[in-house]
Amino acid sequence: MAKPDLMDRPVMSTVPALYACFDVREFPLQALLRGRPGKRPVAVLEGKPPLERVCSVNDHARTLGLQWGMTRVEVETFPGVVALSRSYAEELETKTELLECAGRFSPRIEDQSSDGRFTAVLDIAGTTRLFGEPQQLGKKLLQAAHALGIHGVVVIGSNLPATICLARGMEISSGVLVVPSGGEMSALRPMPLAILGLSAEHARTFSSWGITTVGELAELPEIELIARLGQEGRRLRQLARGESPHLFTPVEPVRPLEENMELDTPVEAFASLLFILAAMLDRLIAQAKSNLLALASITLHARLEGGAVHTRAVRPALPSNDRQLWLKLLDLDLQAHPPEAAVVSLCLTAQCGSTSKMQLGLFCPQEPEPMRLEVTLARIRSIVGEERVGRAVLKDTHRPDAFSMEPFVVPAALEEDGRPIGLCTALRQIRPPEKITVGLRHHCPNTLVFRQKRYTVERAYGPWFSAGDWWNADLWSLEQWDLIAREQTADEISRPNGSKSPLLYCCLTHDLIRKCWQMTALYD
Repeated sequence: MAKPDLMDRPVMSTVPALYACFDVREFPLQALLRGRPGKRPVAVLEGKPPLERVCSVNDHARTLGLQWGMTRVEVETFPGVVALSRSYAEELETKTELLECAGRFSPRIEDQSSDGRFTAVLDIAGTTRLFGEPQQLGKKLLQAAHALGIHGVVVIGSNLPATICLARGMEISSGVLVVPSGGEMSALRPMPLAILGLSAEHARTFSSWGITTVGELAELPEIELIARLGQEGRRLRQLARGESPHLFTPVEPVRPLEENMELDTPVEAFASLLFILAAMLDRLIAQAKSNLLALASITLHARLEGGAVHTRAVRPALPSNDRQLWLKLLDLDLQAHPPEAAVVSLCLTAQCGSTSKMQLGLFCPQEPEPMRLEVTLARIRSIVGEERVGRAVLKDTHRPDAFSMEPFVVPAALEEDGRPIGLCTALRQIRPPEKITVGLRHHCPNTLVFRQKRYTVERAYGPWFSAGDWWNADLWSLEQWDLIAREQTADEISRPNGSKSPLLYCCLTHDLIRKCWQMTALYD
């Protein structure tokens, strides 16, 4: 039997790791100045007045002597310096745009940003055929960032932690630096220790030892360093030598589910409006399905003629990607709450939720579909009003029959405590309460007339008092009694075997404000 040729076996090719670190310094300043052209000295301050301090400066301000941590009073002593307040909203918007810009070159991006600094690491292994050599990719990345008004540096290497340290220690004018595989230690050697992100305690320790550069730290013996600093010393030594391991954790892109439509002419007809909403819904549902999610709620913002905005929110009990369901819910909601003028533009924003799943049993009766029930409820709401449809929720009060209506929600699974369910007395509420006649003896019910029958009270429990809402016109004050009464009949003496008439177990209330007695409930 001939031996198989080794050349016929498939060869597993592995692409060596390669990372591109894009670092932007003075990020709060650059996020503000990209929309403000000029070359004046600028300082960015953060904090509440009068405790504002400088958190970012440009080169012109640094030349004048401005530094981080200065107060506003100190900044005002420098002539011609423009002081701006830090804008976290503009930083977030700029960061989102930079991540999208980096996503053009690699789908795998790790965000290593810190306060006042933007740092993104791209996994560019195997992208040579798309963007050329690493040097060319770095230049294209910088050009794309320059188009957004942001300036930074790009360092490309095979060790991610070393690449980040080199990017944070590089001069801003250097542009792109490509470190060959295995050359991280040589590139890090002249760098100061500050690029390693040392704690204040470790910085004082190394300063007392006379260690000022990364290369000097890399030459320290590992065992002696661990004996003095613990495992943190081992990590710092590996970082200085370019040998630190790292688990690449790419960020998930967060894309808001939003669709906007500017209309050529104002729209008044519902049919035309729903036709436009249907196309916008298709795109929202497609985005949700691509992330294995479902639409949980949709908010409609319609800008009307005259500048007013008509806003409506639709939120069913369960998330769904059913186009017809959402279109019908929006139709019913707009019919119940139509806009006051013609619509000029539309904006749909959606929130996502997990897709709902239902397990049906072979011998269980089929329940109505939740989405069809949601449409039915929407139709009822459009007829009777939103405040009259939902689930009844008891209010935090002792007032009888006090409740409010809330939208239907799917409750979480209830935990079973394992305790056996004992027998309990059934209470049948009488709505509305029936007025009765009560006879008193020593301030206690003795007789009563209920539904044209006379009863004699055998046992009485109470009274229990409850009152409230004294600040409203509809205040209440009740006195509650639980009674056991026996019906009075004329033929009771002639009953066989001396049997007695049946007992009545009931709950009475005495309205102390309206001066009347009412039968509110019967016990079974």
